[in-house]
Amino acid sequence: MEETNNSNNVENTNDVEIITEEEVDDLEDVTVLMEGQKKKRRRKTSLVWAHFEMVSPGPDKKPRCKCKRCGLVYLVPSNYGTGNLKRHLENCVRRDTRDVGQLLLSKKGGAVSKFEPDKFRELLVAAIVMHDLPFRFVEYTAMRAIFAYLCPEATIITRNTARADLIRMHGREKEKIKFMLKDAPSRISLTSDLWTSVITDGYMCITAHFIDRNWVLQKRVLNFCFMPPPHNGVSLSEKMYNLLCEWEIENKVFTVTLDNASSNDVSVDILRTQLSIRKALVCNGDFFHLRCCAHILNLIVQDGLKEIDIAIQKIRESVKYVKGLQVRKQKFLESVNQMSLDGKRGLRQDVPTRWNSTFLMIENALYYRRAFCHLELTDSNYKNCPTVDEWSKVEKIDKFLAVFYDATCAFSGTKYPAANLYFPSVFMIYLTLRQQMENEDEYMRRMAVQMLAKFEKYWLDFNVLLAIAVSLDPRYKLQFVDFCYKKLYGYSGSHAYLNVREKLFSLFLEYASNAPITSATTGKRGGKVVNVSPIQSFSKETRAVMQEFDSFEIDEESAHSQKSQLELYLDEPRVDRSANLDILSFWKANQFRFPKLASMARDVLSVPISTVASESTFSVGGRVIDQFRSSLRPDTVEALVCTRDWLYGEKELAQMKLDELVEDVMNLDINKASMDDNRGHSQD
Repeated sequence: MEETNNSNNVENTNDVEIITEEEVDDLEDVTVLMEGQKKKRRRKTSLVWAHFEMVSPGPDKKPRCKCKRCGLVYLVPSNYGTGNLKRHLENCVRRDTRDVGQLLLSKKGGAVSKFEPDKFRELLVAAIVMHDLPFRFVEYTAMRAIFAYLCPEATIITRNTARADLIRMHGREKEKIKFMLKDAPSRISLTSDLWTSVITDGYMCITAHFIDRNWVLQKRVLNFCFMPPPHNGVSLSEKMYNLLCEWEIENKVFTVTLDNASSNDVSVDILRTQLSIRKALVCNGDFFHLRCCAHILNLIVQDGLKEIDIAIQKIRESVKYVKGLQVRKQKFLESVNQMSLDGKRGLRQDVPTRWNSTFLMIENALYYRRAFCHLELTDSNYKNCPTVDEWSKVEKIDKFLAVFYDATCAFSGTKYPAANLYFPSVFMIYLTLRQQMENEDEYMRRMAVQMLAKFEKYWLDFNVLLAIAVSLDPRYKLQFVDFCYKKLYGYSGSHAYLNVREKLFSLFLEYASNAPITSATTGKRGGKVVNVSPIQSFSKETRAVMQEFDSFEIDEESAHSQKSQLELYLDEPRVDRSANLDILSFWKANQFRFPKLASMARDVLSVPISTVASESTFSVGGRVIDQFRSSLRPDTVEALVCTRDWLYGEKELAQMKLDELVEDVMNLDINKASMDDNRGHSQD
């Protein structure tokens, strides 16, 4: 009876022409035996064949297949088209939901047609790393149900297996990063910082910065490793040196940027000595140590804002008043609409320990100045509106702090060179502080005095390499350094300028002496001389005259040929300062004109002037070193943080808003005693 039904089904399918040739899929080797025909081998890959099996040919000698679920028999066309078989599975009366899930995977734009268990486990670990998921995510009942729905053949792993897969993935990616560092044509600059988990475990983060062969600035977190106590200078230098040797970059280090911890000063001196013995540093390590500029600016501004003016206090109370009740918010919004202002900008409440939040609060309040004045007229309970004179003072404070805010934003960049931006930004800060010293307002003058005292301490101790960096910017060159010192000190600043110039030429001389001499560097053409000069056939007197001409030509060219690439670059006209110049693209285009100088520029421009790169790691990895993740083993923590940076760090930073990144730097309350205990910072 069953055979009769199957025969009827075959006849019906022929009547409705269910056999189509919508697509031709190759599957495993299947042999179709036909009477009077030879063996024909087809390779099929369609997933539908997992739900059909070949049966004996019918009276017409045509191959047939049968559905494993309902037993319905279909003719198999010679090209093994599967469109009709897919339609049957979608409408099969004994359809299983897992079949539908498997079909969904085979749709165009979906997953690969063949399930790969190793790839499945790799994607699971990648999801854990990217989205900061716990390892027990793979054991969630709902997730296992989804896996079984999509692919019954999927092997469900445990949290321990996921952790082991993560360690292996970290090892594979580490080898790729090691090769990238080895292949980098430039030296490598480092940033480092120390952090403490909620259970007081110390972790050291080391980040590498370099410019690759395509003149693209690269940043990679090398280590996020456990740092046992004590956190003194000797232990920190030993740990860092061992890590550099592990990465095989101890001979490629250019600079290291650290914060202002007293232990860092000791560790960097020891590390400089170790590397200098190996002759691994440029200029015997004169430019090796840089202080974090973001921390310095933070210290300076916090000193100036210790005494808050009454005008700022009124703005703070005004913002609190508006945000206190919904009725007040509605009244303020009506005032904003009456003054034709944009209500979407909103008010910002500051945090006293975060100076950038105070600046943003002032800036937004100034925008809504007329709205506050209108609210004072319409709301009798509002008593804290600043007066006209106080608003004028707030404007002065806003302009004053804007210089520091813009500089911190520039210093905190990780996607573009920041070394060449240091000197112009710091020059404007110094000039602003000196101008405010003569301000008629007592509060502004007192604030400038407090900030200038701390600023000059760091200004006199800044790394000359940052002045060299601006001279490698074709918009400024050495003329800007000369201009700045004369603007600040008059003609007495020439001594400081000459010191920068001397250091610049000394650094270039080391690069020039170590770089191979090529035809591009000397400006001479290569190739053999095969033709004999006709001068050899001249008389002795004639040859003497011609040799005099040769000497004359050499004398004329000697002045130009003896100039170094650095001198030729400095003698060229500057690029328009207002031009939107990509400095890396400039040196990429001129690397064949000035190969030795370009090699030096590649190293100098990759120097980070802030440890924001390391601390942004903690903003990403801060969710790892919390009360839930502190119980993880140190090697697991390092694998999570480093692998995330290597696989997805660039994408995340590209999507991160600049103000959020700057906020991470500025919210550091360096005056807290707890930070002193955990990180060993020395406060100045």
